[in-house]
Amino acid sequence: MTPREDHDGSRRPRGGRCPPTRRRKLMSPVSSDTTDPLRIDLRIGLRAETPDVPEDPLTVSTGEARTLSAALFRRLKELDEGTPEYSYVRNTLVELNLSLVKYAARRFRNRSEPMEDIVQVGTVGLIKAINRYDVERGVEFTTFAIPTITGEMKRFFRDTSWSVRVPRRLQELRLDIAKTQDALEQQLGRHPTDLELAQRLGITTEALDEGRRAANGYVAGSLDAPVGPGTDGDPRGWPLGEEETAYDRIECLETLKPLIATLSDRDRLILSLRFGQELNQSEIGDRLGLSQMHVSRLLGRIMARLRTGMLEDAEEGADEDESHREAGGVAG
Repeated sequence: MTPREDHDGSRRPRGGRCPPTRRRKLMSPVSSDTTDPLRIDLRIGLRAETPDVPEDPLTVSTGEARTLSAALFRRLKELDEGTPEYSYVRNTLVELNLSLVKYAARRFRNRSEPMEDIVQVGTVGLIKAINRYDVERGVEFTTFAIPTITGEMKRFFRDTSWSVRVPRRLQELRLDIAKTQDALEQQLGRHPTDLELAQRLGITTEALDEGRRAANGYVAGSLDAPVGPGTDGDPRGWPLGEEETAYDRIECLETLKPLIATLSDRDRLILSLRFGQELNQSEIGDRLGLSQMHVSRLLGRIMARLRTGMLEDAEEGADEDESHREAGGVAG
């Protein structure tokens, strides 16, 4: 492909396409470089029409920024959107009013999110406020911009701060529950009941429980976090997989109940004396008027009978499981 010269003397490929770096520069109507000739011309033209515009808008005081903003908003209304002049005036307004963003961000300085992210989100709200502001309505720009900036920050927290995403209705209910509970505690001098709290909020107790459960999704704890006041404790997830040995004992007792019910009264008494009162064979013989050898044979016979019954139940359970598996395979 044969290159050809452009109107400014540069050479580009045939077909009229600019290199990627040049395309990016042409897409931006006003360069961020302070030495850019276009930016210098726009600044000179703006200073000619509004002589009080400083070289660096970030250094002006709050009072001066308010006065200059009113003049620049009138100038912005006269310009066509999308032109380099319009973009430059709007960017100057953003720089003049960045202090509003920092002022609004101070109320959220205790949040876990970095302050740089909060200021960046607030700057988006400032740009939206500049785009929507109408100087002819006679409302101070500060009065109009602060709610827009703060709303943008709150939307950012609502969308990113929750560990588990819950509906906005429940997020707002969580805040209402906290505020109403504090107010009722001061009014009643005690912790309010669920019914009193629900009546003040105008909701049911079921909705109150739902809001409280949703509040658990705001912060999630790590399973690897140490348990206890120190940092050297065991991880939270360590005891979750512990095996409970008492389940086997409960299962054996439930299996023995019907088997013991089939024994005679004397056999049940011998079991009670041996394993309930923990008497030895000689003591049991003295109670029943039997010899120690006779008691030993009776205990052996009783234990063998119970052991055989438990093994038969286990085999029957295994046969039933096998039958269910075979039936499932036929059905499939």
